[in-house]
Amino acid sequence: MPSFPQPGSVTICEINRDLVTADALSDSEAKDTYGKLLGMVFNPVPFQSLEDPTQPPPASNAAVSQPKGFGMITSSLKHIFLPNDIDLLPEVALQGVSWHQQKHILAFISGSNQVTVRDYEDSGKEPCILTSESQRDVKVLEWRPNGGKSLSVACKGGICIWAASYPGNAASVRSGSASFLGALSRGSGTRWTLVDFFRSSHGEQISALSWSPDGRYLASASYESSSFSIWDVAQGTGTPIRRGLGGTSVIKWSPTGDYFFSGKFDGTFYLWETNTWTSEPWSSASGFVTVATWDPDGRMVLLAFSKSSKLGSIHFASKPPSLDAHLLPVDLPEIISLTGSQGIEKIAWDASGERLAVSYKGGDDIYKGLIAIYDTRRNPLISASLIGFIRGPGDNPKPIAFSFHDKFKQGPLLSVCWSSGFCFTYPLLFRS
Repeated sequence: MPSFPQPGSVTICEINRDLVTADALSDSEAKDTYGKLLGMVFNPVPFQSLEDPTQPPPASNAAVSQPKGFGMITSSLKHIFLPNDIDLLPEVALQGVSWHQQKHILAFISGSNQVTVRDYEDSGKEPCILTSESQRDVKVLEWRPNGGKSLSVACKGGICIWAASYPGNAASVRSGSASFLGALSRGSGTRWTLVDFFRSSHGEQISALSWSPDGRYLASASYESSSFSIWDVAQGTGTPIRRGLGGTSVIKWSPTGDYFFSGKFDGTFYLWETNTWTSEPWSSASGFVTVATWDPDGRMVLLAFSKSSKLGSIHFASKPPSLDAHLLPVDLPEIISLTGSQGIEKIAWDASGERLAVSYKGGDDIYKGLIAIYDTRRNPLISASLIGFIRGPGDNPKPIAFSFHDKFKQGPLLSVCWSSGFCFTYPLLFRS
């Protein structure tokens, strides 16, 4: 039977397919359940923000979005001139929380203009708050791979690049960057410096980011633009790449760097091979792609759609640079039958390919606001079996954003920003 957290309880962790709960939030419960196995405890990080940072600001001059039937491409011409996809942006699973790939450092959006960084290796120190005049309407963040302690933050008009500074070894601002850079963080831990700002070509709100696995290039996109940009980070220059019409909902580099995925609000999406940047167009009758996440080998992509309670998986038929692929459904029957929900909201897939976290729209009184955890297999197609549900802390918690950290051999960490004002980390231990 799937693990179910009773109302009033709080989920602590997974131990071999059993989701452990407690009556209240306490460090002692964490120490007793997983602390001895991992040698550390991940205290929840409170944040004061009352607003949901994934929601767009009120649209002043934006046209009201009319839901478009698939295939009505002519109506998409408006997208080039008007940001009328802003009303659809709340349906996209914006990455509001991100773990450093090599270190136990967590970053999450804690307000419309601020980011909180919690370094669990810097014990006893308070989290750092990153703010700057340049950093407005934060939508997405992602750590740079192989780039030391470097964090990219998508905001209004461009991308902020933050780097850790140490006594006697300050992070260097890129030469030629604007003089307003160099803003410092506040908090008692590591100091952070704003070292670069990549300005979007027409001042668009950046709403999607994805790093190449080697950390050399950063892809960015906006719901306001029909193109995405590939930034050479060392040079600070961006190259726009355009396919189709309408704003971009999702971009995602594959873990091997051979492929790139981009999805649009009109229901079209594109598979790219990155050697020559050629693409293959696809279309969906299930709404637009709200999340795209790759398997560890970069040979299949798991997709969630705005109007479907099923996931889709794209399987590549041959090796790169071939774009020959098949789209197959991945059924999660419990999302509707058990929870009474209206479909899938957000998903995250851990780097081992063995754990899938799923939040859903609505749900009945008992299942509302929970996250479903699935055991997934790839042999060769993706199959998923329900382990149980995670309940967050506080009153009527709802998951705002969540992401996996894949550092531990015993299993991944799932970090969730809850609407109740906590960023909570759940170790999912199944290899101990």
